[in-house]
Amino acid sequence: VQLQASGGGLVQAGGSLRLFCAASGRSSSTIHMGWFRQAPGKEREFVATISTSGGRTYLADSVKGRFTISRDNTKNTAFLQMNSLKPEDTAVYYCAAAVSSSLRVLAHEYDYWGQGTQVTVSS
Repeated sequence: VQLQASGGGLVQAGGSLRLFCAASGRSSSTIHMGWFRQAPGKEREFVATISTSGGRTYLADSVKGRFTISRDNTKNTAFLQMNSLKPEDTAVYYCAAAVSSSLRVLAHEYDYWGQGTQVTVSS
Protein backbone atom coordinates (compact mmCIF):
# COMPACT_ATOMS: atom_id res chain seq x y z
CA VAL A 1 0.00 0.00 0.00
CA GLN A 2 1.28 3.43 -0.91
CA LEU A 3 -0.09 6.46 0.88
CA GLN A 4 0.15 10.03 -0.33
CA ALA A 5 -0.70 12.80 2.12
CA SER A 6 -1.44 16.34 0.99
CA GLY A 7 -3.32 19.47 1.96
CA GLY A 8 -1.00 20.95 4.55
CA GLY A 9 -0.09 24.60 4.64
CA LEU A 10 0.13 27.78 6.65
CA VAL A 11 -3.01 29.07 8.35
CA GLN A 12 -3.81 31.55 11.07
CA ALA A 13 -5.10 30.45 14.43
CA GLY A 14 -8.82 29.77 14.24
CA GLY A 15 -8.60 28.78 10.60
CA SER A 16 -9.23 25.48 8.86
CA LEU A 17 -7.38 23.00 6.69
CA ARG A 18 -8.39 19.74 5.07
CA LEU A 19 -5.81 16.99 4.71
CA PHE A 20 -6.04 14.22 2.16
CA CYS A 21 -4.56 10.75 2.18
CA ALA A 22 -4.74 8.87 -1.11
CA ALA A 23 -4.15 5.13 -0.96
CA SER A 24 -3.00 2.91 -3.81
CA GLY A 25 -1.94 -0.68 -4.22
CA ARG A 26 -4.81 -2.05 -2.17
CA SER A 27 -8.45 -1.19 -1.81
CA SER A 28 -8.79 1.28 1.03
CA SER A 29 -12.00 -0.46 2.08
CA THR A 30 -9.87 -3.24 3.59
CA ILE A 31 -7.67 -1.06 5.79
CA HIS A 32 -8.20 1.19 8.77
CA MET A 33 -6.81 4.65 8.18
CA GLY A 34 -5.22 6.94 10.72
CA TRP A 35 -3.56 10.29 11.15
CA PHE A 36 -0.60 11.05 13.38
CA ARG A 37 1.43 14.19 13.86
CA GLN A 38 4.90 15.07 15.01
CA ALA A 39 6.01 18.47 16.20
CA PRO A 40 9.69 19.46 16.34
CA GLY A 41 11.41 17.85 19.29
CA LYS A 42 8.37 15.75 20.17
CA GLU A 43 7.34 12.18 19.61
CA ARG A 44 4.82 11.21 16.99
CA GLU A 45 1.33 11.31 18.46
CA PHE A 46 -1.99 9.84 17.49
CA VAL A 47 -4.60 12.20 16.07
CA ALA A 48 -7.48 10.19 14.60
CA THR A 49 -8.47 6.87 13.10
CA ILE A 50 -11.36 5.53 11.06
CA SER A 51 -12.57 2.01 10.38
CA THR A 52 -12.63 0.34 6.98
CA SER A 53 -16.25 1.24 6.33
CA GLY A 54 -16.04 4.66 7.93
CA GLY A 55 -18.63 3.70 10.50
CA ARG A 56 -16.32 4.03 13.48
CA THR A 57 -13.95 6.81 14.33
CA TYR A 58 -11.78 7.74 17.27
CA LEU A 59 -10.00 11.01 17.91
CA ALA A 60 -7.44 12.16 20.40
CA ASP A 61 -8.82 14.28 23.21
CA SER A 62 -6.69 17.21 22.08
CA VAL A 63 -8.57 17.46 18.77
CA LYS A 64 -12.08 16.28 19.65
CA GLY A 65 -14.68 18.81 18.66
CA ARG A 66 -12.29 20.48 16.22
CA PHE A 67 -11.10 17.74 13.87
CA THR A 68 -13.12 15.24 11.89
CA ILE A 69 -11.84 12.14 10.12
CA SER A 70 -13.72 10.67 7.18
CA ARG A 71 -13.10 8.56 4.11
CA ASP A 72 -14.37 7.92 0.62
CA ASN A 73 -13.61 4.33 -0.36
CA THR A 74 -14.76 4.93 -3.93
CA LYS A 75 -11.79 7.28 -4.21
CA ASN A 76 -9.45 5.35 -1.89
CA THR A 77 -9.01 8.54 0.08
CA ALA A 78 -9.18 9.51 3.74
CA PHE A 79 -9.64 13.05 4.99
CA LEU A 80 -8.82 15.03 8.10
CA GLN A 81 -10.89 18.18 8.42
CA MET A 82 -9.21 20.49 10.89
CA ASN A 83 -11.16 23.46 12.24
CA SER A 84 -10.42 26.02 14.95
CA LEU A 85 -6.73 25.39 14.51
CA LYS A 86 -4.35 26.38 17.27
CA PRO A 87 -0.61 27.08 17.17
CA GLU A 88 -0.07 23.87 19.15
CA ASP A 89 -1.50 21.95 16.19
CA THR A 90 1.62 22.87 14.22
CA ALA A 91 3.33 19.64 13.17
CA VAL A 92 4.07 17.33 10.30
CA TYR A 93 0.96 15.24 9.78
CA TYR A 94 1.27 11.64 8.62
CA CYS A 95 -1.39 9.31 7.31
CA ALA A 96 -1.12 5.62 8.02
CA ALA A 97 -2.95 2.40 7.27
CA ALA A 98 -3.49 -0.70 9.37
CA VAL A 99 -4.60 -4.15 8.30
CA SER A 100 -6.61 -4.82 11.42
CA SER A 101 -9.97 -5.89 12.73
CA SER A 102 -10.14 -3.02 15.20
CA LEU A 103 -9.19 0.64 15.45
CA ARG A 104 -5.58 1.33 16.36
CA VAL A 105 -4.08 4.29 18.18
CA LEU A 106 -0.43 3.27 18.51
CA ALA A 107 1.98 4.09 15.73
CA HIS A 108 3.68 0.69 15.81
CA GLU A 109 0.34 -0.97 15.09
CA TYR A 110 0.16 0.63 11.66
CA ASP A 111 1.55 -1.23 8.68
CA TYR A 112 1.94 1.51 6.09
CA TRP A 113 2.90 5.16 6.26
CA GLY A 114 2.77 8.05 3.89
CA GLN A 115 5.15 10.95 3.74
CA GLY A 116 4.24 13.85 5.98
CA THR A 117 2.54 17.09 5.14
CA GLN A 118 3.44 20.21 7.08
CA VAL A 119 0.75 22.11 8.95
CA THR A 120 1.75 25.44 10.44
CA VAL A 121 -0.65 27.51 12.52
CA SER A 122 0.39 31.06 13.23
CA SER A 123 -0.81 32.97 16.27
